[in-house]
Amino acid sequence: MDFAYSPRVEALRARINAFMEAEVFPAEARFAEELAQGDRWRPTGTMEELKRRARAEGLWNLFLPESELGAGLTNLEYAPLAELMGRSMLGSEPFNCSAPDTGNMEVLVRYGTPEQKKQWLEPLLEGEIRSAFAMTEPDVASSDATNMQATAVRDGNQWVINGRKWWTSGACDPRCRVMIFMGLTDPGAHRHRQHSMVLVPMDAPGVKVVRPLTVFGYDDAPHGHAEVHFEDVRVPLDNVILGPGRGFEIAQGRLGPGRIHHCMRSLGMAERALELACRRALDREAFGKPLARLGGNGDVIADSRMEIDMARLLTLRAAYMMDTVGNKVARSEIAQIKVVAPNVALRVIDRAIQLHGGAGVSGDTPLAYMYAMQRTLRLADGPDEVHRAAIAKCELDRHRLAQ
Repeated sequence: MDFAYSPRVEALRARINAFMEAEVFPAEARFAEELAQGDRWRPTGTMEELKRRARAEGLWNLFLPESELGAGLTNLEYAPLAELMGRSMLGSEPFNCSAPDTGNMEVLVRYGTPEQKKQWLEPLLEGEIRSAFAMTEPDVASSDATNMQATAVRDGNQWVINGRKWWTSGACDPRCRVMIFMGLTDPGAHRHRQHSMVLVPMDAPGVKVVRPLTVFGYDDAPHGHAEVHFEDVRVPLDNVILGPGRGFEIAQGRLGPGRIHHCMRSLGMAERALELACRRALDREAFGKPLARLGGNGDVIADSRMEIDMARLLTLRAAYMMDTVGNKVARSEIAQIKVVAPNVALRVIDRAIQLHGGAGVSGDTPLAYMYAMQRTLRLADGPDEVHRAAIAKCELDRHRLAQ
């Protein structure tokens, strides 16, 4: 495995890094001020201007492996770019590379009909609209996705959709125009053929965004994470993606690349936390010494460096395997990075918080928000326990075959 960056990737890294330093980091405070001053649930001028500038510089739709619609990068090539974007809380949106839109666009590229692509993929690629992914439900243990009870029932030439979803990221955003809804369509089928993915316009009668949910008190406006109720929502049969009963098949195709994106963004966030920690350790004095020379702070910084680098190599290995042998063969490696990346990021951010003292848990640094985001990922991408079970199964199966 060769993880050296190609000249093209090195050039893109340099351009993205320059854009982050010149445009994105200075915009963080302006973005927060705009949210504080007006309606939190409307697009900010700061973000729209960042998107305009990034697109003008050709830093747009850099994801989308296996498609000519993006930059034509493999998962391995895109991974270091996602890491750079993850260093800011404004993150990937300026580049039109943010979740859940990236995953939804990948679904439409791989599995959408020409009509679905025309109606939804094209405006998403243009950054004209945003989207949401409605999967998790409040009434069942959604760590086992076969539990999902929200239904899409065929009635003539329509699907009739009923149920409750929550943690539907992006549904609060007024730019959100469509959701990919995963629902029960055939309870009598094999457990992995019971569910389908259906495109549901946000303005369809019966769709009700009940509330934005908070994450450790943060509402993530103007994007948000919504609870959404569906009451006799009718959409055409043609809105099903790939076909009835294909929901889990699509999910496996969708979740692999998205996890690479999440994990590398997590490591970008960890890198920024370590940078803040090092600056604090060098600049702050206590008991007559810089913090860097007190207690075990040197060990704390060294441990953070080693853990980030190890997690990065593991993530790049997963990306390499996805590119070369496919998501199914790489399922153990994908599960490993889902556990490792957010846990490493949490440890690094926690150490940075400790070095900052009271400032670390305040809103004066980005550390508290970063911690909340990373703690959420240990659930949002499926709980650690589910991924560990998958890793153990792969390992035990390998030894059974050997025997």
